[in-house]
Amino acid sequence: MRHLMNPLDFSVEELDKLFDLAADIEKNPEKYAHKCEGKKLATCFYEPSTRTRLSFETAMLNLGGSVIGFSDAGSSSAAKGESVSDTIRVISCFADICAMRHPKEGAPMVAASRSSIPVINAGDGGHQHPTQTLTDLLTIRALKGRLDHFTIGLCGDLKFGRTVHSLVNALARYSDIHFVFISPEELRIPGYLRDTLWDRALSFEEVIRLEDVMPKLDLLYMTRVQRERFFNEEDYVRLKDFYILNRAKMERAREDMLVLHPLPRVNEISVEVDDDPRAVYFKQVQYGVYVRMALILTLLELV
Repeated sequence: MRHLMNPLDFSVEELDKLFDLAADIEKNPEKYAHKCEGKKLATCFYEPSTRTRLSFETAMLNLGGSVIGFSDAGSSSAAKGESVSDTIRVISCFADICAMRHPKEGAPMVAASRSSIPVINAGDGGHQHPTQTLTDLLTIRALKGRLDHFTIGLCGDLKFGRTVHSLVNALARYSDIHFVFISPEELRIPGYLRDTLWDRALSFEEVIRLEDVMPKLDLLYMTRVQRERFFNEEDYVRLKDFYILNRAKMERAREDMLVLHPLPRVNEISVEVDDDPRAVYFKQVQYGVYVRMALILTLLELV
């Protein structure tokens, strides 16, 4: 039995197979419409979510399975003090697979150590968000045709952004990736990530101005400044609109550059960019369904 806690839990070769499966699901949805009949997915979300939770639920329903679970901790026995370990033992009696989001780093790992069903980390604090990373990788592969030989800019909250941390670790395994980290000084990538890139002799640079690097990027990964990760409201207010991608900045970008965003956005991408064919963040959402369908099938050993 396998779990997914971290994008690195799958080798590059295994990811290729997963993405091939997701691509086949996109092309032949009817072929997979009954693969999970009689199976149940438990969505245990201790933290708010729109895309991730509904994407998992849509994925399971598209496979012919059913969904149980809760959408916030207040509607679960966590409100009564039940531990994650006890919750997953109970859930294991009801469901065949579980997707868990939790504000505490490592909580899904604790659940996996006590679970008798596969557990998927759907986001744990500021730590990891592996299924978003799989979504990002599938989007890049589908639209660029490759996962190597490009320059990617990651912009915004690089300190607390778990989607950024997961994506950087995942892309670091591919050839000839140049990372451009774009953030204010207060939201730079964590030191451990910087050390990892240095230790592996991987190419990266850190800048503050987005305008300066737009012309060199093949991909731009925008992120929001996350209010829920700040201890000080004043710091959040000061930094929340530090970057706003608009039409004028897009004019400096290459014709084939793609803009990704894990969503939700606040003000960091102007709505005037939405009609630009290079803006693919809503396509990302659809790819998220395909990759989660492929992941459920893989962990349930139904392929």
